[in-house]
Amino acid sequence: MRLATYLHQGVRRCGAVEGDRVSPYPDGTGLLDVIASGSLPETGAAVPLAEVRLLPPIEPPSVRDFVAFEEHVEGVRKSVDGTAGVPDAWYDAPTFYFSNPYAMVGARDDVPLPPGCQALDFELEVAAVIGRAGSDLSPGQARAHVFGYTIFNDWSARDLQSREMRVGLGPCKGKDFATTLGPWLVTADELEPYRDADGFLRLALTAEVNGEVVGRDLLSNMGWPFEDLVAYASRGARLRPGDVLGSGTCGNGGCLAELWGRGGERNPPPLRPGDTVTLTVEGIGTISNTVVPGAAPVPIPRARRRTRERP
Repeated sequence: MRLATYLHQGVRRCGAVEGDRVSPYPDGTGLLDVIASGSLPETGAAVPLAEVRLLPPIEPPSVRDFVAFEEHVEGVRKSVDGTAGVPDAWYDAPTFYFSNPYAMVGARDDVPLPPGCQALDFELEVAAVIGRAGSDLSPGQARAHVFGYTIFNDWSARDLQSREMRVGLGPCKGKDFATTLGPWLVTADELEPYRDADGFLRLALTAEVNGEVVGRDLLSNMGWPFEDLVAYASRGARLRPGDVLGSGTCGNGGCLAELWGRGGERNPPPLRPGDTVTLTVEGIGTISNTVVPGAAPVPIPRARRRTRERP
């Protein structure tokens, strides 16, 4: 089943998508409530998808974004800091960072250029959405805790990211401004036919900029299946319904920075206002966002150099 959140005639609704129509759940129902309850409400009269504005399927309590594709790490590392290869530590565990759960963007919404950014990039990912709470899960237990999957575009301000990470922390403002979720949430059972013999979901991934294909990959090229990501995220922590876990960006052109790292130049160029990024995932659907002008950065002074005087 495909579940969407949307605006129709100015009213926020959620419901079940079938073909080119969506059937609403009762007024006041949110997909996070549906996920937590584990049961699907009755639906009303269907309306055409062409008449609604798709919103992010859920407002997630938390967002963890992993880096599970070896090929992506190799290319982006070269682009960001000029270092070749993949760090040995990458192979030890599926590393993630926490992203901004309040910066979710709908499947067709415009994305403003973040303040001060001159090197905007997209990132083609798939996200798992947690349906059942749990902690310290094994990979074998984790599969039953995934409610479904959606497309995840982790927009990235590469110039801001590169400078901030010299401090030794995470991407910070380089990732803080927008993440597209959508077009809907596909329940886990719908994607089981795509599971390969090794337990990975073999879904075709395609990235386009202004109608030109710049990347193709398979979700099954992840270094770990989603069950391992869920298990690792739950280690010493409690996952809750609606938590979003991104796969990390796929390889072979899943983002521009990987191509920049491999080619040694910014070709294709960074995204600018007017560019449209379209991401398609087999079995899930398509999201398409256009970059628009954003706000100018509010000036923040440089840190003053302090003495080491003590009381």
